Amino acid sequence: MRLPFIKLTTALCCFALFAQAQSEDSLFMQAAVAKLRDSKTYTLQVAAAMPAERYVFKPTPAEMSFGEQALHLAQNTGWLCSSYLLAGKNPVTDQDGLHTDKAAILNLLTKTYDYAIQVLQSFDPKGLKDTVSFFAGTKNKLQIINLMNDHQTHHRAQMIVYLRLNAIKPPDYVGW
Repeated sequence: MRLPFIKLTTALCCFALFAQAQSEDSLFMQAAVAKLRDSKTYTLQVAAAMPAERYVFKPTPAEMSFGEQALHLAQNTGWLCSSYLLAGKNPVTDQDGLHTDKAAILNLLTKTYDYAIQVLQSFDPKGLKDTVSFFAGTKNKLQIINLMNDHQTHHRAQMIVYLRLNAIKPPDYVGW
């Protein structure tokens, strides 16, 4: 009589732990989508704050220009989503990387963020532990999502410094 009770208790505990892990993965994905939506809003505000004629500004010759920072952010976000999270077509083409026009870059940022948000919304949380072959070594898809966020933050922060170097007050932070 005791053995079936132990088996049942063990099975219920395992199920509860599995359900908790699934719930945590779903919670992470909901937070990731919300974070990406805030990132879209904030990045577009930062990009819009720089006057069109200053999109070529670079603090030193070795740096990317303001416009190049924004393009790189878009290219990387699209690449990570289409190559590692959801097999698809990167919305950023090689031709897009040639843009210097503010309106075209803002349009590309919008298109890329909309794509990335759609990818995260349709991403099955069960796949977070799946691994991919990345140039920096094997990574799981949770790491790819975190990398995408870190990369955006890095380049947006550089864009904020560029605004300040041009005596432009950056927009207030979005993401609380």
